[in-house]
Amino acid sequence: MGENVPITVTNVTLVDENGTQAEYNRTDRWSAPTQITFPKGNYTISYIAPLHDNHLQGEFLAPYNITVILPENYSVQNPLLAGMSFGSNVTRFPDNTTLITWNKTASFDLRFYDKGREDLLYMFGNFWILFALILLIPFLLMRSPRQE
Repeated sequence: MGENVPITVTNVTLVDENGTQAEYNRTDRWSAPTQITFPKGNYTISYIAPLHDNHLQGEFLAPYNITVILPENYSVQNPLLAGMSFGSNVTRFPDNTTLITWNKTASFDLRFYDKGREDLLYMFGNFWILFALILLIPFLLMRSPRQE
């Protein structure tokens, strides 16, 4: 309830401000999350982590610049299906990849979707429009004046 829950990540990469890969120390403790430590400085950390329900969020102790790159099969354009925390900047590229950035933020929240979810939304909307028309047409026909 409200406590930080660590996630399991793979392919951790630490790059210094010169663009070269930096060394880090990894600490694996029994029944505790793995930690990495490195000298103080400006670094870019990248890793691969599992996603659940097309939702990505993070919280940090200090403000950081956050960059998320969504592959071409995911999108954040439809506000009914996607959501982003305040301060996000979205850039869509010609190859249909999407870049989302936050500058100096201590937390971020990103909800995205794939083509299948968008298709389901449109099918759901079309169903309810058709249902409303089926109910409205008899009512409108009964209200029209009769000609004799």
